[in-house]
Amino acid sequence: MIVSRTRVFRVIAILLAMNFAVLAGPGGASAAPTYALVQGSGSSWAANAVNQWVATVAASNMRVVYTANGAAQGRKDYANKSTDFGVTDSPYRGKDPTTGATDSPLGRSFAYLPIVSGGTSFPYHVEVGGKMVRNLRLSGETIAKIFTNKITNWNDPAITADNNGVALPSIPIIPIVRADGAGITNQFTTWMVSQYPSLWQECNGGKLAPSDYFPLNCGETRGPQKAQSGSDGVMNYVKSEGANGAIAMEEYSYPLGANFPVLKVLNKAGYYTLPTQYNVAVALTQAQINDDPNDPNYLTQKLDNVYVNPDKRTYPLSSYVYAIIPTAANDSRMTTAKRQTIVDFLKYSICEGQSAVGPIGYSPLPINLVQAGFAQVNKLKLADDGVSFDASIIQDVKNCHNPTFIPGKPSENYLAKIAPFPADCDRPGKGPCGETVGSFNENPDDDGKVPANPDATGGGKKGDKGTGTVDGGTGGTPTGATDADGDGVPDAPTGADPGVVDDLGLGGGTTTDGGETASVVATTLSSDGSAGPPGVLTALVVGLFVGTLVVPTVVSQTVSRRRGRR
Repeated sequence: MIVSRTRVFRVIAILLAMNFAVLAGPGGASAAPTYALVQGSGSSWAANAVNQWVATVAASNMRVVYTANGAAQGRKDYANKSTDFGVTDSPYRGKDPTTGATDSPLGRSFAYLPIVSGGTSFPYHVEVGGKMVRNLRLSGETIAKIFTNKITNWNDPAITADNNGVALPSIPIIPIVRADGAGITNQFTTWMVSQYPSLWQECNGGKLAPSDYFPLNCGETRGPQKAQSGSDGVMNYVKSEGANGAIAMEEYSYPLGANFPVLKVLNKAGYYTLPTQYNVAVALTQAQINDDPNDPNYLTQKLDNVYVNPDKRTYPLSSYVYAIIPTAANDSRMTTAKRQTIVDFLKYSICEGQSAVGPIGYSPLPINLVQAGFAQVNKLKLADDGVSFDASIIQDVKNCHNPTFIPGKPSENYLAKIAPFPADCDRPGKGPCGETVGSFNENPDDDGKVPANPDATGGGKKGDKGTGTVDGGTGGTPTGATDADGDGVPDAPTGADPGVVDDLGLGGGTTTDGGETASVVATTLSSDGSAGPPGVLTALVVGLFVGTLVVPTVVSQTVSRRRGRR
């Protein structure tokens, strides 16, 4: 068969066009975005979430360095233009009310945007007979008195009463607080000011205001408190062999990652609850958010109603954490490439990145804060026309695959809706939930690990099913959710798979349990932020391209040889 040269070149042209169409994607051929290294610092409370996002976007050539040096230092670093962005648990206040230290942006323009929520938890190390106690529960008043040196032993009658008469032996309590200016301290002391003002005022030298710095000389005596720097420093102390009796305040992600127990805290409805992503989502439905775009504190939180939320599932000490971003066109640290990096990093963080925070101890943002966050991100583009950002995402966030909102019901917080109700044994005068071993109860799971469903308050084992309100040791699927795989964890709603690749191209992985086991795999970004072809598709396209160059030559040589033989 004779193949005409015209036909060969026609085939080549068609294949080349197909190759370039695939490579260019739906938006057409365009250059990759130009990124530059950006540096941020601040909250260690949020660090596990931020560092997870940093690792993911690195696959898309975004270089982001984050230093978890405490919220107070993060605000200082931003104000001093030592960093490109900050992360903080509280806004600038002019000066710290405890230390008098300057707490001001020093004239640098900025905007706040919430990036993640979570619970201030209380990890503890209490061993009885060589076994770790894993299901302690305390009221807010008991916790407040422990950290203000009013309760100093684990056999205190208040602790016994919180645990329905089950007493611990005499073990001195060692409260662990932060030595640096920390957002976790601010979260705790904000709660103290609202709920136990007299205890905090006495502890804080008569000053009734939240602080990033916890006073070691709390009350009349110094007490047994130990101060550690950073969240990791706190958890390392609590976990150490010589720390029997220790209790700390820390974001739930840290003890969860260390498989260390945290207190169940008594809420206003009369139930002891854990700081799971579900209970935090429920609690924060009562958060008051500053909704005045002209206020410098726009989007910051007021949590008084959260602390007393009457829903049985509420975890009282729930809150948000914020990024601080540069908004001025003349910011001396900023370039177009840096702004683009911050834009795309935050676009991923508050969109697709939210689907992965639940499993590591945080709770994803609701839709109104995601949209408001995008409006804040858009300020970077308004400051620099060279920055690429499609502001239409402010209104249309359906591709975020965030488990708090699902298609067709954007105003409904789905995560809060499906949150399991606590077990009856988590009420005062009942329980504590679990099996009694020796003089106290241990984790009801046979293997002593974190329950397969951390939100079934009875500590249900994998495979248990129920209504979500069952007693002592059985997991539950809440009303309105399904549990097709029988793991005791609610399935994701149809169309809300957080593993689908979004318009930033940072998805992959799938989930079947409403975000509890999400995985995130990065792909290549195109210039408009859309997903470029994955590695397998790229290899296929390259193969086709090479084929279009080699095959016609081989065909032509073969035809020539055959003609020569004739």
